[in-house]
Amino acid sequence: MNDRAMETGTGAARPRSRIFLTVALMVLMAAFIALGTWQVQRLFWKLDLIDRVDARVHAEPVPAPPRSQWPAVSADRDEYRRVTASGTFAHDKAVLVQAVTERGAGFWVMTPLIQDDRSAILINRGFVPMDRRGALARAEASPAAGPVRVTGLLRMAEPGGGFLRTNDPAANRWYSRDVAGIAKAKALTDAAPYFIDADATPNRGGLPVGGLTVVSFRNSHLVYAATWYALALMSAAGIFVIHRFRRDSR
Repeated sequence: MNDRAMETGTGAARPRSRIFLTVALMVLMAAFIALGTWQVQRLFWKLDLIDRVDARVHAEPVPAPPRSQWPAVSADRDEYRRVTASGTFAHDKAVLVQAVTERGAGFWVMTPLIQDDRSAILINRGFVPMDRRGALARAEASPAAGPVRVTGLLRMAEPGGGFLRTNDPAANRWYSRDVAGIAKAKALTDAAPYFIDADATPNRGGLPVGGLTVVSFRNSHLVYAATWYALALMSAAGIFVIHRFRRDSR
């Protein structure tokens, strides 16, 4: 009697375990399909973004957004747009932001451009290597040449820091192009919420070197989608094996 009871209990447990595994695999399969579909949607969004940015980068430059348009400036609509701005550089308020480029390690030179209406736009004038920092400082100490016109790519601020380090305004150490932070540290009370990466037009003395903006977007959504769909297929295969085993056991 005890042996028969055990066999009966085991037999009842097997269908329950198969039902549990089937339901669990069906839930996983649905989740994997949803994740794969989401990655496909992200793929088409990324491809559209790449096309839009490519069109902006190669378009004719337009005037940088004025003060009246600053609240509406956004990464989705404006980043990497070719723009122009005119004014006078405030070299005494420039900051150096740590950078790593195709030319090696060094700094971005972020200099406020003071416009006719006294508003300011931070200009990333370009890159200076570590060992040329002193030469740049001596060149910038000379009298400004007067009004200038800058052409480049509109970029959004990079708040906080970078390289796993936080910006330190008090020590004048900058690891990201934090527009609001730099404006506050340099007492720029009317600064645009964006900055401009200057193009490759040569600067006096050859420094800084502009035109080093890297326009690229990581696009691994197709790989992620294939991975999620493959996991969904594996879940479906698991369901098939469970029910095939049930038929064979019968």
